[in-house]
Amino acid sequence: MARPDKAAAVAELTDKFRNSNAAVLTEYTGLTVAQLRQLRRSLGEDAQYSVAKNTLTKIAANEAGITTLDDLFMGSTAITFVTGDPVTSAKTLRDFAKDNPALVIKGGVLEGKALSADEIKKLADLESREVLLSKLAGAMKGKQSQAASLFQALPSKLVRTVDALRAKQAEQGGAE
Repeated sequence: MARPDKAAAVAELTDKFRNSNAAVLTEYTGLTVAQLRQLRRSLGEDAQYSVAKNTLTKIAANEAGITTLDDLFMGSTAITFVTGDPVTSAKTLRDFAKDNPALVIKGGVLEGKALSADEIKKLADLESREVLLSKLAGAMKGKQSQAASLFQALPSKLVRTVDALRAKQAEQGGAE
């Protein structure tokens, strides 16, 4: 490969590192071309699975300001560049790795912070952003309903207490 081609490849990888929310490094030795195609499809449009030379990828990562991945660029390494929800991509990789043990998650980076393979698996165990937001909205709505019920209960309780006092006063007034 000529030097200008390598420079172009490094520039492309650097852009991918800069424009992604997260990057996950995996080892793919033993996967067939069909399995890699299936993995790329399952990741969808929010993530891109790329295979590149370790040296070029390491240079690109360093140029993008990511130096925490240097130890992971050994053996056959592929990178998943995540532009969408990192949780969804982490779940997809974890589930694919369960079905295809040849895919090994090495580690990655999320918004500039290095992640170990275990941390990526914990990220995959989280619920998606949409589910968490809907749970938060439900909790907030529930609290508002409780507050509304409380505010409605106070005047009605006051009215019942006043009615009970009147009835008691009327009984006492009629008994004398």
